[in-house]
Amino acid sequence: MIRLVGSGEGAAARVYQYDVFISYQRTAGDITAWVRNHFHPRLTEVLDNNRYEDVRIFCDDQVRTGSSWPAELRSALLHTRLLVPVFSPKYFRDEWCLAEWYSMAERERLTGRHGPRGLIYPVIFCDSRSFPAWAHERRMRDLRQWNHPFEHFQTAPAYLDFNQQIKQIAEELEDLIERAPAWRNDWPVLTPEPEPPAPARMPRF
Repeated sequence: MIRLVGSGEGAAARVYQYDVFISYQRTAGDITAWVRNHFHPRLTEVLDNNRYEDVRIFCDDQVRTGSSWPAELRSALLHTRLLVPVFSPKYFRDEWCLAEWYSMAERERLTGRHGPRGLIYPVIFCDSRSFPAWAHERRMRDLRQWNHPFEHFQTAPAYLDFNQQIKQIAEELEDLIERAPAWRNDWPVLTPEPEPPAPARMPRF
């Protein structure tokens, strides 16, 4: 169950803290490894090289140990300019992924940002045939040729082509970052309902 929550955060920062929020299915091992080993670090480096300002990209491995997972993600999404979803078939069955997508899609609706001026920049990790029709309404960057999760991919000849793809993505994201609407503290943010804690087991004596 996904619910809409209020976005006012009291003493929280009243400005953007991140330029990009990477949204992906976190329970998929290959996708998680690819995002963390290749996509996230290389995109950060290239985008940061292109801009005068320091670039900040949110990835869920930055959530602090012991913190509230829903609160951290909600705050990060609220304070991010653009969403970059990493598409796989199960992305569209994941409550967290859909919450992140619909939050930014609603922001697009509220600000009239659609098409080339949109706030969502999808990339394809694998198999686009089973994506829902509404996903295909958006232009997507196809990275299936370079979806190798292993660290040694960086030594393969294909990594040069992957790096060129990242450079093109960074150029397009740079333009979208510049066009992002001014920050508002009432951006809509969706989060799945938290699961109730498991009942404690009574010790046996």
